[in-house]
Amino acid sequence: MDAQRTLRRQISCVGIGLHSGNKVNLSLKPAAADFGIRFRRTDLGHHEVPATVHNLAGIQLATGLARNEVTVETVEHLLAALVSMSVDNVCIELNSPEVPIMDGSAAPFIYLIHEAGVKRLQAPRKYLKIVRPIAISRGDKRIALYPSDHFKVTYSISYDHPLLRHQSRTLRITEDTFIEEVAPARTFTFLKDVEMLRQNGLALGGSLENAIVLGETGVLNNALRFDDEFVRHKILDAVGDLALVGYPVIGHLVAHRAGHALHTEFAAKILEETQAWRLVEASADGADVPLPLPTKAPAPRLAN
Repeated sequence: MDAQRTLRRQISCVGIGLHSGNKVNLSLKPAAADFGIRFRRTDLGHHEVPATVHNLAGIQLATGLARNEVTVETVEHLLAALVSMSVDNVCIELNSPEVPIMDGSAAPFIYLIHEAGVKRLQAPRKYLKIVRPIAISRGDKRIALYPSDHFKVTYSISYDHPLLRHQSRTLRITEDTFIEEVAPARTFTFLKDVEMLRQNGLALGGSLENAIVLGETGVLNNALRFDDEFVRHKILDAVGDLALVGYPVIGHLVAHRAGHALHTEFAAKILEETQAWRLVEASADGADVPLPLPTKAPAPRLAN
């Protein structure tokens, strides 16, 4: 049986919110099978916000969630790390509305998960396996999922900038490829946009320590971690946003200039397109075991 997993022990860290600039205490706690991934605001009476498309809110340069007027922002990097490490069940405690940005990548969260350890639970993991294509286009932005035997991502970006005219990469997402080729890729912004962001109360915690900043002719940081770090970070974002479906996905995600708004709109569309996928469990020999098809789009198992 391919079992659900959680953390072996609690682990904590301190960081700052990218947009708020506030200090944040974050703790990752083990959880039982079928608990899912939930954010818990310790500063607001321990109110919980499940990480599901049903709770999407405030998608502006980052992915935000809200439930009963309790918000959690900039969740995508942590979600990407958790799902890529096959952590199905975890309680994420925060004393602030924003997940700390750390160094702008998912690598610090991978470190936390490794330090905490991962434990198998006595419950099978369910996968959402794509059997028919699903697609959305918005102008020159597009995103689609196609049938595949595993989860992989093809992403392409293009900007009117000397370093970013076009980048594209395809990766099969496994624990190893995510850790080595995706997790270290940092978020990025353009110097010309920084002042505008701050005037609008955003990026108040941003610095060269937690984001790549592009000037007119080059990168203000000392060096890039990859020649194509920008498109790798977009893959990271897409993996984190797709986690809001509530199940690990088996399919080929193809995106061009998509971004958080389209990622999350697409995650919601996936659940609506019930004829395009089926829920499966993986047997001991690796074969897919189909589960009964729901009569309507199910609430993700995270949305308890």
